[in-house]
Amino acid sequence: MNPARNLFLIGPTGAGKTTVGRRLAGHYGLPFVDLDQEIERHCGVSVATIFELEGETGFRRRERALLDACTQRAPVVLATGAGAVLDAANRRHLAERGFVLWLDVDVERQLERLAHDRHRPLLAAGDRRARLAAMAEARTPLYRETADLAVAAGEADVAATAAHCIELLERHWQRASVAA
Repeated sequence: MNPARNLFLIGPTGAGKTTVGRRLAGHYGLPFVDLDQEIERHCGVSVATIFELEGETGFRRRERALLDACTQRAPVVLATGAGAVLDAANRRHLAERGFVLWLDVDVERQLERLAHDRHRPLLAAGDRRARLAAMAEARTPLYRETADLAVAAGEADVAATAAHCIELLERHWQRASVAA
């Protein structure tokens, strides 16, 4: 049983937040929201189109508003976009409004998982390895700061990663209830 009213997934691009989030939502019987899909639904266009028309600044403004709204839903499992942690208000909302699970994955695994993906605007041009490494350098401290629990999500397939997350969450919440 999930004792947190909300469960939020953060982590880099390609970590499996959406797929693992759906599995966690199913396991705990909670509704699931993917923040990027919610932005697309709300705006009526793709994330790539928002980036093209408004740039990253416009996208982040929309992301901030919808993250605020989505984190106020209860209960919910929310998969954030990889860059959501860049905004201090987003980090605060995540930390204050639910339990934050960080799916961590290294650049090599990201490159494997994203090899055929051409829909992510921040990876559309240039050296993907260098871009992912730069994002990791900037974002990893923010993931660490925001997370209640970190899970290495790079070595196993999605089903095994989700099962491992459930196991770690259950142990964490069991220890927390004993300590309380």
